[in-house]
Amino acid sequence: MSISVRVLDSTSGRPASGLAISLHTPEHGDGPSLARVRTDDAGRVDPLGPALLPKGAYRLVFATGEYFRDLGFETHYTEVILSVHYPGDAVDLHIPLFLSPFSYSTHRGSR
Repeated sequence: MSISVRVLDSTSGRPASGLAISLHTPEHGDGPSLARVRTDDAGRVDPLGPALLPKGAYRLVFATGEYFRDLGFETHYTEVILSVHYPGDAVDLHIPLFLSPFSYSTHRGSR
């Protein structure tokens, strides 16, 4: 049914609020996005993009450079790009992302 994310800032141990995220399909590359949003105070976006996404490949682009620059940190990763396969049907895909200025980690999560 939808994709959701939660982003945690590992440097502070807090949610990464205000982080810009865009959702793309591979065929559009860097062209128009399906959604452009910012995380809420809890570091969440739910849903990311249309409520009903078709089955297929998607790219999530997290603007980590802007986020850490606004906090006064240098960062190695200016963007984190995650390419995921969304299975469609009645499945909710939740993606947790843990960030620091010089590393990131993710896994398939559950709500």
